[in-house]
Amino acid sequence: MKYQVQENCLTVYLPREVDDHNAEDIKREADAVIDRHHIRYVIFDFEKTDFMDSSGIGVIMGRYKTISLLGGEVWAVHANERIRKILTLSGVTKIMQIYEEETV
Repeated sequence: MKYQVQENCLTVYLPREVDDHNAEDIKREADAVIDRHHIRYVIFDFEKTDFMDSSGIGVIMGRYKTISLLGGEVWAVHANERIRKILTLSGVTKIMQIYEEETV
């Protein structure tokens, strides 16, 4: 997982596929960074992602639960049409905003 920390904001650059094979690693690494850097905002960058299954939704939901307890927010950027559809159908768009460009 590639990530970037700027102050209290974590940007997670997701891989081409977010599925059962890599979801646990993404969760574990993101949680460690959130704890270590006192993160309050998480941006999931979908620029390289073209596939996501329910494990990927779980990654987002779990980080949302953690961040919302801290009073923070979760966003998505660079989501293509397919990823947007997955996020919408799963209901994730009710808990996070999807932006065309990273504005944070």
